[in-house]
Amino acid sequence: MRKTKTLYLVNAALIAALYVVLTFVSAMFGLASGAVQIRLSEALTVLPYFTAAAVPGVTVGCILANILTGCALWDVVFGSLATLIGALCARALRKHRFLTPLPTIISNTLIIPFVLSYVYGVPESIPYLMLTVGAGEIISCGILGCLLLTALEPYRSRLFDSE
Repeated sequence: MRKTKTLYLVNAALIAALYVVLTFVSAMFGLASGAVQIRLSEALTVLPYFTAAAVPGVTVGCILANILTGCALWDVVFGSLATLIGALCARALRKHRFLTPLPTIISNTLIIPFVLSYVYGVPESIPYLMLTVGAGEIISCGILGCLLLTALEPYRSRLFDSE
């Protein structure tokens, strides 16, 4: 029992740390800003397919990444909430591998444009932001996430215990 809880916490912490690092890598290459934002870390939102520890892992990682990269408070709160919603729904869809990225794409596309519009005071930009945020999420979660799913599947039992 103790080993299981410890392994769960370690997996969640590793995923959170990897999320933060990948967010910084995206920012370093200019991918995390601009019209279409491509956070490499968002590919990790498919990990709930493999382990429940990924749900708190990507959520805490998103909170930390948003704080450390200087996001506005509303972006930290609601961006992390969008990630949590996506991760919980992805976990619920774990029996359907290639549907796993959809909840994060949808939650971010519906929530983040309103946050950005409010933070930057441009309410008429919501349709444009939905288009650009959605495109970035399709690239990050849909394409890169599915590549990650495919790459990790053969190592599932070794990497993620026996979930």
